[in-house]
Amino acid sequence: MAMLQSIVVFTFLLLMLILIIILILFAFKPWRFFSFSFSFSSRSRTIKVDDLERPLVSNDVDLAQDQSNDLTRNYDLEGACHQNEALLRSPRTQGLVHKQRLPSASPHLAQGDSVLLDVITDPSEDILVGQTLKHPLFTEHIVEAQKFSRPENQSQNLKFGVENDKPQDFVPKAISDQRSCLSLEVVSGPSCGLHCSVQSTSTARLPLTLGRVSPSDLVLKDSEVSGKHAMINWNSNRLKWELTDMGSLNGTLLNSRPINHPESGSRRWGHPMELASGDTITLGTTSNISVHISSQNECLVPFGVGIASDPMSLRRGGKKLPMEDVCYYQWPLPGIDKFGVFGICDGHGGIEAAKSASKILPEMVANILSDSVKREGVLSQRDASDVLRDAFSQTEACMNNYYEGCTATVLLVWADADENFFAQCANVGDSACLMNMGGKQIKMTEDHKVTSYSERLRIEGIGEPLKDGETRICGLNLARMLGDKFVKQEDSRFSSEPYISQVVHINQTSGAFALLASDGFWDVVSIKKAIQLVAQTRERYPTEKENLAGKIANVLLNEARTLRTKDNTSIIFLDFDSRSRISFKS
Repeated sequence: MAMLQSIVVFTFLLLMLILIIILILFAFKPWRFFSFSFSFSSRSRTIKVDDLERPLVSNDVDLAQDQSNDLTRNYDLEGACHQNEALLRSPRTQGLVHKQRLPSASPHLAQGDSVLLDVITDPSEDILVGQTLKHPLFTEHIVEAQKFSRPENQSQNLKFGVENDKPQDFVPKAISDQRSCLSLEVVSGPSCGLHCSVQSTSTARLPLTLGRVSPSDLVLKDSEVSGKHAMINWNSNRLKWELTDMGSLNGTLLNSRPINHPESGSRRWGHPMELASGDTITLGTTSNISVHISSQNECLVPFGVGIASDPMSLRRGGKKLPMEDVCYYQWPLPGIDKFGVFGICDGHGGIEAAKSASKILPEMVANILSDSVKREGVLSQRDASDVLRDAFSQTEACMNNYYEGCTATVLLVWADADENFFAQCANVGDSACLMNMGGKQIKMTEDHKVTSYSERLRIEGIGEPLKDGETRICGLNLARMLGDKFVKQEDSRFSSEPYISQVVHINQTSGAFALLASDGFWDVVSIKKAIQLVAQTRERYPTEKENLAGKIANVLLNEARTLRTKDNTSIIFLDFDSRSRISFKS
């Protein structure tokens, strides 16, 4: 009996020992080393030494192009980044595990064979696998750009040059002596007329704070403004001014878009947002602050420029409206002296078409005028009809907006060798442009509503006349626009062909001005009333030289607000009077 018990105990201990050995083998897997050794030795016979000196990842043009395209597809037109987790993972915080297959087309590998290498980077090394060990800090730049750069610039910032394989136009040039001046003016609200300015080199005065009480640098006596509401600082790495909401109670808007932390009432700071000249900062609901940024190398517009816009979404008793207007201007056009464009795009069905058109149109005008023959033709003939017509046609061809569209009104202004100024306008839709010269009104645009007489004649001329009482086509009250590709395919009565005005020779001693505005303004303000308001504002500020155009633009906007317009309202005012020599957007 004792013998049997001893055998049972021995057998149990033996089984336990075998089980422990099996567990140890499964935990450490020692056969991996024999498998890897055999696999490597069997394949190493087919790979020459000089092949091992090649980079693990091909650096040919096709691969670079594919990588560029893949990255670009992660960014939409607005630059909103659809983050690729593997791409944006920082090598500083986590090791990257990457398995790279060598091309099967290698002459030293049998068909179907592949060498699978595990490449694990040291977390302490700034290396990105898959880029032939180039650009170690690239992911960090992408993350920073996504966080701080303007949405409309992100898609442009991520373009690659295939030849030199490095990001283009991404990091600002490091100009050690560059100086920038930030000027702020309160253009509406209880503290209207208050000014403040600071230089980027004045580090003792930065950051510049905005709030209701001291020690804020810009004190706004507005009950809707928090004690410490927002701040503006100079980013010396990016050479940009940035606005940050400081956890305000009523929020901060930049060009009618909120920048405060999404958790309302949390008192948490928002992300810094890049500022540009012409931006409008809104604190609370009534205090609007215009931004003007100038630098030592800034080329000033030789006449006054004022821009004002409001979605009219905060009207008492009115419904909230999304902002679908986009205002823009470029003077001079890139690489083209003494030519500039000023435009308004009013979107419908969304803002995307307006944003696309406002970006593409100036580029097309600049591309066409970069041809010296065409540019000289405009100067000699004093006519840019072909340039504007081609720019609209090319813009329409480039836009991919099938279910959104927009009006487009562009005023092209240029100067000849004798400093004579000329202006010519092109438009589709109902955003109108008016010029006044010596008391004479010149309408520079044509209304393309379905109900307008000229548009009904055009539609009748193509053999598909409108029915009596018909005021819309496919639900739209406009017959000409940019975008809306779907309805244009469904109904041939829609068009993107612009109306082009006659050329106006501007007499700068006649008090000449141009007024571009979206239909939200013209719906409630007549031409006569607009001209009267301009004259009254000029009389009110007879010695104003720096920002008269900005003041006039805001007076006109306030009139539309007072008359309770029911649509987004945007205004661009160009003051060609000889005393208006400084550009200041409002």
